[in-house]
Amino acid sequence: MKSGLFGIEHSNRSGNDHWGKNCFNSSFPTAMASFMLANSIPAIYIHLDQINGKLNVVADEIPIQNVFNSGSLKPQDLYFSFESVYEPYQKYSFDSIDGIDLVVKGPKGEYLSPLEVKLTVLPTDSTSQKPEEDWGCELVIRSATTSYCALGMFDTINAEARHIRELFEDACASIQMWDNDFEMTHKMPQICGSIDSFQREYFRYQKPLLMQTIWKTQGKSPLLADQAFDIVIWSDYAFSRLFIDGSDTPSNTMKRPMRATARLARCLWELSKSGKIRMVDIYRQMAFGNQTDKEFAIGGSKWRQFVRSNRIVRPILPSSVVNEIIEPGNIERLSPERRFDQTLYFTVRGR
Repeated sequence: MKSGLFGIEHSNRSGNDHWGKNCFNSSFPTAMASFMLANSIPAIYIHLDQINGKLNVVADEIPIQNVFNSGSLKPQDLYFSFESVYEPYQKYSFDSIDGIDLVVKGPKGEYLSPLEVKLTVLPTDSTSQKPEEDWGCELVIRSATTSYCALGMFDTINAEARHIRELFEDACASIQMWDNDFEMTHKMPQICGSIDSFQREYFRYQKPLLMQTIWKTQGKSPLLADQAFDIVIWSDYAFSRLFIDGSDTPSNTMKRPMRATARLARCLWELSKSGKIRMVDIYRQMAFGNQTDKEFAIGGSKWRQFVRSNRIVRPILPSSVVNEIIEPGNIERLSPERRFDQTLYFTVRGR
């Protein structure tokens, strides 16, 4: 059975799977990205830059073929493997690494790109009370995303292992217990400083990590805005600033962003020493009393501070694009009890 979604012709999901709970949230964004690829529509690109010697998160645009790392291939040439392991990174871990939301492969099964996928509404409940230009989205991040962030950073520049080790040595070599609140909270300024030094040297090697599809409604109503859809791509370096920035603020306990920052530093440092780590052990050991599957969350106002693009006020795709992304005759496969499905269902049926 066909997927019923634009561009998804080859996938590890069956036709009906794409429409199921927790699957449509990654299948629909993939179809939208495929539509943008086929029509040469770039995504918003949130990436790290160095301006006047300081690291800054900036907004730009990026072609979808650069996100998928797909060159001249068309969507129908690609294989979309959902909730799968990006095997090229497995060589860096003794334990089995987690899967990521989307692994893009070429027609011969070659691995092209690992992407975490988010589908988020604009605005959030809290930002809907603000002027429209201040509306934002919420992001809830899994630990798998931050582990892929670390693996991807190292993979791109693994030939620089000796220098990477030098950058992290002062901050990391003296740490006795990576799971000790007192020791780690006092080490955070040094850890953040070492990551800053690392990123100043290597930010030109950043690459896409997180594909966030936004759907904009008319305030808090379930109705889609006239210009309703867009895709925000976060580079691995820009994504990491969501948890690094502010982690050096004095604290008596390890907060979630601080934990993510410490894990990133430890992964990069240990990879630079031996080229292979026990990823599962690092994440399990460094829990600091918090659940290990959820890494951290970002509210709408903070999100908007990072995503400074005019396309958030006026997303690039109109609400009518739903009729091209969801192929004719497939709208009935949605589940109107889910908020996003309900909005799509009544948007299409109401026309």
